[in-house]
Amino acid sequence: MNYWRLSGFYLFYFATLGALVPYWNLYLRSLGFGVTEIGELTAILMATKIVGPYVWGWIADHTGRRIAIVRMASLLAALAFAGVFAGRGYWWLAFVMTAFSFFWNASLPQLEATTMNHLGSETRRYSRIRLWGSVGFILTVAGLGPLLDRYGAGLLPAVLLALFTAIWLSSLAVPESAADHGKPVQEPLRRVLGRPMVVSLFSICFLVQASHGPYYTFFTIYLENFGYSRTSIGQLWALGVFAEIGIFMLMPRLLSRFGARQLLLIATGLTSLRWLMIAVFPMHVVLIGLAQTLHAGSFGLYHAVSIHLVHRLFTGIHQGRGQALYSSVSFGAGGAAGSLASGYLWEGLGPEPMFLLAAVVSLMALGVAYHGIRGES
Repeated sequence: MNYWRLSGFYLFYFATLGALVPYWNLYLRSLGFGVTEIGELTAILMATKIVGPYVWGWIADHTGRRIAIVRMASLLAALAFAGVFAGRGYWWLAFVMTAFSFFWNASLPQLEATTMNHLGSETRRYSRIRLWGSVGFILTVAGLGPLLDRYGAGLLPAVLLALFTAIWLSSLAVPESAADHGKPVQEPLRRVLGRPMVVSLFSICFLVQASHGPYYTFFTIYLENFGYSRTSIGQLWALGVFAEIGIFMLMPRLLSRFGARQLLLIATGLTSLRWLMIAVFPMHVVLIGLAQTLHAGSFGLYHAVSIHLVHRLFTGIHQGRGQALYSSVSFGAGGAAGSLASGYLWEGLGPEPMFLLAAVVSLMALGVAYHGIRGES
């Protein structure tokens, strides 16, 4: 029963992401914002992950009410997002995006910790639950493309509000007992954070997500500039997540056979190849499609291995903050840095060099993984 309850939350959470990430920049452009302003506003969504998840993770670890935190954060995110209907100015939207994303970004790390604790010794099965998030992403990213082609980007806020509400409703079905907070540990958190393995892992997470900044912020606009329709762009986004589902289904066997270190090396290498292909072959739809299948490595493989390592390195009462720090350092600091820089890089150098620099950043992550991740399975 908890399998389906947890899976339902992932389904709606990432369905929301499937509407927000590919199409929010189109909505902002329809309001008249330029690429620099779009990059800045998108960076806000990422930047709130630097602080929000850790604050809520600390509360959850010390109160033992992890699911209550998820429910409250989900409700407040929906209420805050409703503010987009009250104004369209830059500063108003910056305020609304800061408010709703502060709460929205708080819920997922606590759900991740809940899922891993619920699985107990079977943590390799995490990807079988998480894949339902990918299904939700596909449903919205593929379904919204034709709708936005027909009705325009102005439809997006209403769709997003409905999805935020669905996240909150799905959180009500997850019982607090699924969290199983575990026994306290005596080792101080600062000592855990000082381990070379932890430092290396979080450095990799930062770099990998920073390299995704141009993709999450401008991939849709990038393809539109080369003549792709929103329907075909939605299908390309969906293709990437189909590949992600495939890797999630294989993860239990891959982790057992190859171990976390080798999989992380493969993931970072494929990430560099993906950005290189997008930079060099934007007019070749087959090659862009092939690059999208590498999402299986650049996100699916990378994310599943990272969640596995964070769960092993942060134990007991540190689990909630461990997952929160993973979100803060990678999707928060890394994502914000990548999104903000991508706007300025597009303006200064152009979109193709922007993606080439993303490939260089992910190569740096490969180097850190090679030297810093040792002996983990």
